[in-house]
Amino acid sequence: MTTVALFGAGGKMGMRLGRNLAGSRFETRHVEVSPAGQQRVKDAYGVDCVPAEKAIVDADVVILAVPDTHVGAVAKELLPKLASGTIVVILDAAAPHAGHLPERADITYFITHPCHPPIFNDETDPAAKADHFGGIAAKQHIVNALMQGPEAHYALGEEVARTIWAPVMRSHRITTEQMAILEPGLSETVCATLLDAMREAMEEAIARGVPREAARDFLLGHMNILAAVTFEEVQGVFSDACNKAIVFGKDTILKPDWKRLFEPEEIRESVRRIT
Repeated sequence: MTTVALFGAGGKMGMRLGRNLAGSRFETRHVEVSPAGQQRVKDAYGVDCVPAEKAIVDADVVILAVPDTHVGAVAKELLPKLASGTIVVILDAAAPHAGHLPERADITYFITHPCHPPIFNDETDPAAKADHFGGIAAKQHIVNALMQGPEAHYALGEEVARTIWAPVMRSHRITTEQMAILEPGLSETVCATLLDAMREAMEEAIARGVPREAARDFLLGHMNILAAVTFEEVQGVFSDACNKAIVFGKDTILKPDWKRLFEPEEIRESVRRIT
């Protein structure tokens, strides 16, 4: 069996990954520093967490399921102790892109991140419909990057990724830099910001007298059809009135140079802020 050391096993992300690793072909060693997290692992899988030094002995893969803000510190302490040829799996490109991983040419850095279940899907099972994050019942796509290491390690890294994020549909191979463009650039700086603005706009409509339930139903319904047309999920076009409203809205809401958010220096600065 391939041995995986899961660091942060008792945390929110670690527990998600641990559920999918359980019963897989991977032998999992759980590492967790907090007593509460250790107890969660014990309750869920009936196993005890092991010290980091024991977990990494002959481990083929080490997964860092720790917050972005902690990856650098954990990596600095842990990675110098790893055996040559170890594959280190990181769950987000922020810390690697920011240069928080130690320089060791003899180990592999593999980055993977879920796309999360798509808005437009064919799920019919209630559990899958309720799985908005993914990794439980809903199918999702994933992105992976072999930041450094031999090409032969990509296959194993992707197998681990498909296991921890299961059930997986498409698995995309991209670069570390491209992953940073996707997050935080596309998904957080742009998408999350605009969604937060839509929530504020809904609250403004409510403050001006629209009943809350009516405003929420109206907005979410329009998000569905407008997104379907915009992303060509259905064949259709916006009305002339809607197109005029978009032109006015962009000019009013967005700064003319907003796409500079995707310039390399802006992505680096965004990554620096969150790590």
